[in-house]
Amino acid sequence: MTDTTESTGIEGTAPDRAVSRGRAQVPASRQQRILQLLRATGSVSVADLEQEFGISAMTARRDLRVLEDDGQAHRTYGGAVLPAAAGVEDSFEQRMGEAIGEKERLARAAAELIADGDTVFADCSTSAYVALREVIALGREVTVVTNALPAMQLVADAPRVKLVALGGSFRPGVRSFVGPETVRAARALLGDKALISVKGLTS
Repeated sequence: MTDTTESTGIEGTAPDRAVSRGRAQVPASRQQRILQLLRATGSVSVADLEQEFGISAMTARRDLRVLEDDGQAHRTYGGAVLPAAAGVEDSFEQRMGEAIGEKERLARAAAELIADGDTVFADCSTSAYVALREVIALGREVTVVTNALPAMQLVADAPRVKLVALGGSFRPGVRSFVGPETVRAARALLGDKALISVKGLTS
């Protein structure tokens, strides 16, 4: 991977972003932008929306309520998540105990593709965590960019690994940082490789 800035799925020029932060933006247009952020990151917080669009907390909650009424969001304390995420999101600890052998084999194969000097993006999946553990065991000298708290803790004390932590709104269940701030930080960086895992694919 040579450029991770296109992985978020959020497009927009500088004027577009300026419009999104304008208080004069009509509610329907703003709600569509909020939905784009929600689909890209999995969750948004009221505080994030206040900063992103220059609106009040009351207006942000009202927008989220409209999206929830349309079945496009599930409101949580302080924000919202995608409806699917609200029902099927497993904890990090639970996922660490699943398919252990398969994850270890994937980790060994992935680690062999990572060379000294690489900048590696790692998502909040347990597969990425196990792969990073293997990279450290091999003594690779790399830079790790991640939004996952367990991955941050794993590499923080590794002698040959530089950590770049992506902040944002913390989601306790999956122990990761999400939201517009996380997306903006990721889009500003470039990487050589990426460790990304998904639960499943449909055609």
